[in-house]
Amino acid sequence: MDGRYQIKKQFYVVTRRVLQLSLLFSMGCGVVSAQSTVEAAGATSVGAAATSSAKPPAWPSVTLPDNKGKSSHLAATSGPPADVANRQALEQRAGQNPSKLLIRSIPTAAQVWIDGNFVGNSPMLLVLAPGKYLLELRGQRMEHASQVVDLLPKETREVALKLAVRYPTRASVR
Repeated sequence: MDGRYQIKKQFYVVTRRVLQLSLLFSMGCGVVSAQSTVEAAGATSVGAAATSSAKPPAWPSVTLPDNKGKSSHLAATSGPPADVANRQALEQRAGQNPSKLLIRSIPTAAQVWIDGNFVGNSPMLLVLAPGKYLLELRGQRMEHASQVVDLLPKETREVALKLAVRYPTRASVR
């Protein structure tokens, strides 16, 4: 009976270590010594030697010759998402007499692109400077619609576009 208890206790400790490590790793805290994590939580390990409080190992950084010392990892941007930044840029250029463009699509939730820049999903209301814009809507299943919109100062316009399939879904051989 004592042997079964020891096995269950070891299983519990190992399971707890794995869960704690996966939680720490998923939170982006890096690699932490499992032994020190379990001991800090108040659990004891069976048959394991005590570890020192050394720093966790650092992730190696790969450098390429043409980067000249820069890491090859992608840098995370700290600003707003691209669609929000593009929409804000359009609104800042709106000026004194802005135009409003209400965009709807069938089906809804299509991606809205203004002059090749992603600005969000439909339906949406945009505040734009007067002028000519290329409005493109892209659906989830390769549907597409586009229209050139010419806005006058202080004009409010609603554009509703029905998305059409860009590529055929069936092919027939005759």
